[in-house]
Amino acid sequence: MNHSPQNHTAALPAAKRVSVFRRERGFTYIGVLVLVALMGIALAASGQVWHTLQKREKEQQLLFIGQQFRLALNRYAKHTPGKARRAPLHLEELLQDPRYPGIQRYLRKIDVDPMTGNAEWGLITGPGGEIYGVHSLSNDEPLKKSNFGLPDRHFESMMKYSDWVFMQAPG
Repeated sequence: MNHSPQNHTAALPAAKRVSVFRRERGFTYIGVLVLVALMGIALAASGQVWHTLQKREKEQQLLFIGQQFRLALNRYAKHTPGKARRAPLHLEELLQDPRYPGIQRYLRKIDVDPMTGNAEWGLITGPGGEIYGVHSLSNDEPLKKSNFGLPDRHFESMMKYSDWVFMQAPG
């Protein structure tokens, strides 16, 4: 005697067989809906993680580029001949110092601000228009709030990327 499910449904009248199959199809449909919902939740979570990783990477790029600006501004001031001004009037002067007849570079290129995607930077200027520091123009809130390196330790209380100012060292 074979007791497989197929034999049981075959023994049922046609109307009852259709009813059993409809219930099974309804159960499968609900199962597929639950699976689609779970996949959507998983994709949303992975998208959030990806976004956070991207933002952290951009923060690291901003800190690196800011440090390059800081070093360039310090080198510009250190290599000042005679009584010439000790800070550039334009960022392009860091690419080629106009105070020297030959090529004197402090930066290879003006990097794009990773937070805004633009080559425009906020400038901290003196009374004569000299550039003493740069900052991002982004008003987004940083993920990084602590554990900055020594030159950037003052960033720990900042609530916007535009508050992360990369200044020339005093003196």
